[in-house]
Amino acid sequence: MALFLLRRFGTLVGTLLAASLVVFLVLEVLPGDPAQVMLGVDAQPDTLEALRRKLGLDRPPVERYLAWVVGLATGDLGTSYTYSVPVAELIAERLVLTVPLALIAMALTVAIALGLGLYAASHHGRPGDWGVMAFGQIGIAIPNFWFAILLILYFSVHLGWFSAGGFPGWDAGVLPALQSLLLPAVSLAIVQAAILARVTRSSVLEVLREDFVRTARAKGLSRRQALWRHVLRNALIPVVTIMGLQFANLLTGTIIIENVFYLPGVGRLVFQAITQRDLIVVKDVVVLIAALVVIVNFLVDVLYAVIDPRLRTQR
Repeated sequence: MALFLLRRFGTLVGTLLAASLVVFLVLEVLPGDPAQVMLGVDAQPDTLEALRRKLGLDRPPVERYLAWVVGLATGDLGTSYTYSVPVAELIAERLVLTVPLALIAMALTVAIALGLGLYAASHHGRPGDWGVMAFGQIGIAIPNFWFAILLILYFSVHLGWFSAGGFPGWDAGVLPALQSLLLPAVSLAIVQAAILARVTRSSVLEVLREDFVRTARAKGLSRRQALWRHVLRNALIPVVTIMGLQFANLLTGTIIIENVFYLPGVGRLVFQAITQRDLIVVKDVVVLIAALVVIVNFLVDVLYAVIDPRLRTQR
C-alpha cells in the first residue's frame, strides 16, 4: 500500500507541475504582452514599462516561472493588480463559499444518484426503471445555468422561500448561509446526479449477473441482502471514477452558477479577474482549480485501493 501511495503521489506532483507550466506558458510566454492586456491598448509606453517591472515581466521566463512555483509552494501568490491585496487572501476569502457549495452539491449528487441507480437496477425492466432512465435523459439534457434560472423563478420569485442571490456570510449563522447555498447546490447537482444514476444502474446490473451473486442468492440471501452485502461494493469502482470527475466538474461549474446566484466565491472571483484583466489572479485561480482536480483524482485512486485491494499490486 505504501508503494502504491508513493507512486500515485509522484504522479500527482508531476501533473501539478505540468499544469502550472501550461498555465504559465499560455498567460505569460505565448505571443501577447500581459502588461498590455491588463492596461489596455491605449496605455502609455512608460506606464507599460513600469507595470512590467512591477510584475517582474522584465526577467527571463524561466526565472519568472521558478519564482512563481516557489511562491505557490510557500503560499506567496503575489498581489492582485486590481485589488492591491495578496492573492492568497482573496482566494482564501472565496474558498469558504466555493468549497462548501461543491461539497453540498456532491452530497446531493451521491444521495440522489445512488438511490435512483440502485432502485432502477433492482426494478430492471419495470416502470420504476423506465422512470429513472427518463430522469437521467432529461437531467443530462438540461444545462445547469438554465435549471438554476428556473429554480430562482419558482422558489425565489413565485414562492419566496429562498433569496434569489447573494450570500449572507457564515457570521450570519449556519442555517441562513446553507439556505442561500441550497438552490445553487441543487442546480449543480441535478445534471451530475442524472449521469451518476445511469452509471450506477449499469454497474449494479453488470455485477448482478456475476456468478458469486447467484451463489449468494442460492445460499439463502434475499435480493436486498445480496444487493447491499455483495453487489454494491463491487459495483462502486466505475461509480467512484465518475464521482471523482464530477467533483472536478462541480468545482469548475461554480464559475457559472456563482455568477447566476451572485455568490462571492472563487468562480465569481475568476470571472471578475478576467473582466478586469487581472491576470495575476486568473493565473493563480486556474492553477488552484487544477490542483484541486488533481488532488481529487489522487483521493479517488486511493479509494480504489480501499474498495479493491487487487489494484494495489497492479499500479
